[in-house]
Amino acid sequence: MALVLVLLFNSPLRKLVIKILDKITEGKGHVVSKTVLGTLFVVFISITYNVTEIQKRSLESGVLNPTDEVLMANRVLEASLLGFGIFLALVTYRLNYYMKELESRRRKEAAGEMKPKPDLKLDDHQKKAISST
Repeated sequence: MALVLVLLFNSPLRKLVIKILDKITEGKGHVVSKTVLGTLFVVFISITYNVTEIQKRSLESGVLNPTDEVLMANRVLEASLLGFGIFLALVTYRLNYYMKELESRRRKEAAGEMKPKPDLKLDDHQKKAISST
């Protein structure tokens, strides 16, 4: 969560975090991070499936026994923690991408302002439209 907040606000720490995230995703790091995220997502789906199975058992019998209550509470906590972690990873990844994109666009825009702009040549129709207004 702190990483997301650091990426949101302009500070010297944000530049450092962006550089670190860029180094992590360089080369094979991008593939590894997506593989880990995919594995976590599969584990998340498995946990939610287990929770639904426990709920089905409780609906069939009408009463949830104490063991199932503990298992279900544990699984729900695991699923919420894992889901929150996946969400933060995706938000951090996209924020890093947008910050890099924003920085590169600013550089391009600054470089574009330095170039001399060519003179515009107007057609007869454009000259008439300008003079009539």
